[in-house]
Amino acid sequence: MYKLLIRPFLFLFDPEKVHHFTFKILKILHKIPGFSWLVRAFFIVEHPKLAKTVFGIHFKNPVGLAAGFDKNAELFNELSDFGFSFIEIGTVTPKPQDGNPKKRIFRLVSDEAIINRMGFNNEGVEKVVHQLRKNKRVIIGGNIGKNKITPNENAIDDYLFCFKSLFDYVDYFTVNVSSPNTPDLRLLQEKEPLTNLLVALQRENKQREKPKPILLKIAPDLNDDQLIDIIDIILCTKIDGVIATNTTLERNDLRVAKELKTQAGGLSGKPLANRSTEVIRFLAENSDKSFAIIGVGGIHSEEDALEKLNAGADLIQLYTGFIFEGPSLVKKINKALLKSQ
Repeated sequence: MYKLLIRPFLFLFDPEKVHHFTFKILKILHKIPGFSWLVRAFFIVEHPKLAKTVFGIHFKNPVGLAAGFDKNAELFNELSDFGFSFIEIGTVTPKPQDGNPKKRIFRLVSDEAIINRMGFNNEGVEKVVHQLRKNKRVIIGGNIGKNKITPNENAIDDYLFCFKSLFDYVDYFTVNVSSPNTPDLRLLQEKEPLTNLLVALQRENKQREKPKPILLKIAPDLNDDQLIDIIDIILCTKIDGVIATNTTLERNDLRVAKELKTQAGGLSGKPLANRSTEVIRFLAENSDKSFAIIGVGGIHSEEDALEKLNAGADLIQLYTGFIFEGPSLVKKINKALLKSQ
């Protein structure tokens, strides 16, 4: 029904406007008595064999929603009704910011992909904390970043501010230094600045009675030497894992018109699938699976999900696949996982 009727209608309109429209509709529908129960009854697959404990957190199944979809923590309770076992909110910055000028999202329908150059648009950490106070026991990941106006030499201050502000309201943290849409942000992936950032966060984390898991989200465009550096940094700083991967700057073998493929921004969706899996496998094999890996990038089917997990991912996240395939994808993946066991 989604791909036959709903998606063709939604894809007639600007992606960002459609996103806000669907959020409003879902909020309204979930206020109808019994609607949430019906959604959960249809979409949620529960079975002990699906459950996993990763970095000390018990997940009912391995499928989560990636950051960027619910940036401001507006709809995490409602989205969890579609079967996600965890929702990652953000990327959140200390101060509100508008992000990059519009138009900044482009659908590549023939490639089942999206190019975005959002630029960490969000309402700021204070507003997100307010929203998270409404949490009804959904596992929440807090994806944190720096404001665009903050120079890289002061980036640690921004990440620490978000970390301290969100600490009591999220279950784990994701450090985002890999978005291609904030100027010079990816320079923080270099060994020295990244180590300094993660050491600072771990220092703050260890002062707490119950430290929270910290993950690092990395770009798919890193070469093997850089990925070895990432492994060394994770083992050195003793953070809990990595999210592989963010969007890519590559535009290989796209079928869409030149004016679309040359749009600036990060590419997500099916064209990212193979590279994301390669990175997951490389990290798993070269670290002897010493840390947790969340796989994300190009998961549009049950087979894609199983491929990521077989490559070494402990959990997976959806984003573009959720948009192109619809909410039934979560259910299909969980049913396929049960059959494969």
